[in-house]
Amino acid sequence: MTGPMQQEPAYVLHRRPWRETSLMVDVFSLNAGRVTVIARGGNSAKSPLKAQLQPFQPLLLNWTGRSDLKTLTQADVRSGPSLKRTLSLYSGLYVNELLQRLLPMADPHHRLFAAYIDVIAELSEAGDVEPVLRRFEQSLAAELGYDFVWDQATDTGQPVEAGGLYCYDPEQGILAEPSPGVRLQNLPGGTLLALADGDLESAECRRVAKRVTRVLVDYLLQGKVLHSRSLFSHHRGDRNDL
Repeated sequence: MTGPMQQEPAYVLHRRPWRETSLMVDVFSLNAGRVTVIARGGNSAKSPLKAQLQPFQPLLLNWTGRSDLKTLTQADVRSGPSLKRTLSLYSGLYVNELLQRLLPMADPHHRLFAAYIDVIAELSEAGDVEPVLRRFEQSLAAELGYDFVWDQATDTGQPVEAGGLYCYDPEQGILAEPSPGVRLQNLPGGTLLALADGDLESAECRRVAKRVTRVLVDYLLQGKVLHSRSLFSHHRGDRNDL
């Protein structure tokens, strides 16, 4: 539990009506992590908070309260990039939903907060969102303790070889040999080595990176449904970058 905060850098992850005229807002903040605040009167027609408390908008927030539910006392809007294109907007909603569903309450993640600022900036400009999303998914997984390297087999401790075939398990990373219940098999070593070098442009690298990160994200979600995926699928048809 955290106490009062002053001028705390934060972003809105999700908001919903609360009681008659207020808003319940999930925010991701620099020093307090994920926090839920009540914006009293924020859902009334005359309140400026309704326009200020928007996703992807950089904010400085003041709040009070020592319980899990804080009371917002001030919100200052800062300048920042905007997600105007539909594809960028849906991608941003996916990122927000991941944070809302996976981050524990009141647990600061300074590196992830910096990665979030970067991903919003990149999505505002990128015509190709897939590499942007893959990098953020890995940053999030690393913060949650599920980091791995593409070019190292954790079961043998040996480097990945270009001519080999490998497996992936979210609890163990890249494996040289399949273990019981392993999620993915027959991953080409050459592709894993290319991913280790940062290649997210070739079709094969994208395919493998997407398969691996999808398994990882689904494992972390533990059955929770992501509504943003259905939005993305509806927009892109058969192609879904999430």
